[in-house]
Amino acid sequence: MAEILSPMMIGAALAGGYLLGSIPFGVIATRLGGAGDLRSIGSGNIGATNVLRTGRKDLALLTLLGDGGKGAVAVLLAWLATRDGTAEQQAVLTSLAGGAAFLGHLFPVWLGFKGGKGVATFFGTLLAAAWPVGLAAGATWLIVAFLSRISSLAALVAVALAPLVALLLGRPNAIALLALFMALLVLVRHAENIRRLLKGQEPRIGAKTSEMAGHNGGPPLPPELYKDKGNPPG
Repeated sequence: MAEILSPMMIGAALAGGYLLGSIPFGVIATRLGGAGDLRSIGSGNIGATNVLRTGRKDLALLTLLGDGGKGAVAVLLAWLATRDGTAEQQAVLTSLAGGAAFLGHLFPVWLGFKGGKGVATFFGTLLAAAWPVGLAAGATWLIVAFLSRISSLAALVAVALAPLVALLLGRPNAIALLALFMALLVLVRHAENIRRLLKGQEPRIGAKTSEMAGHNGGPPLPPELYKDKGNPPG
């Protein structure tokens, strides 16, 4: 039983998780959908928020599901690999696989290590690794978003509280460390958003497209891309 976490299995979880996380669903979806190169649109970010700036809500939804799903798949595969092990062993391997998938999304090898901000992958990974913690984080996002009407603030509060929630709910230490690891990286990746929040300049949900130009640190969009008039979440 102790051999279930052999170096080979740990290496496979880390490598497999990273490669899964590196799949750039936003770039793939926009190219196949005829929306162009996502990295030259809006903020240049590869996440669903930037995909929505193309006016293609269908592609944005696919990206959101793909980015969240790849973290969940990495965790579930690690869980299956340790189904004969102890709960602690499962928590360790799923956390390693989930953390590797999260790193893959932020630093994908296929895109020169220039990836997304990680919010969707954070939620997908956490829901699969410890669904009560993931649901609590999602509820936190909804409450803060409803009260503040600022999507980035809701995400930052949700990820920051997730490690504490994991501890309060009695999850294994590996899960709490996974939540902390991802939360710290999300905060780092949202440095520009945090600066705008402190200045009171972060766009609100439902803002007009003109107010969104340059959101997430990107340049204003060209007029032909001003198809969607709502402020996307994320």
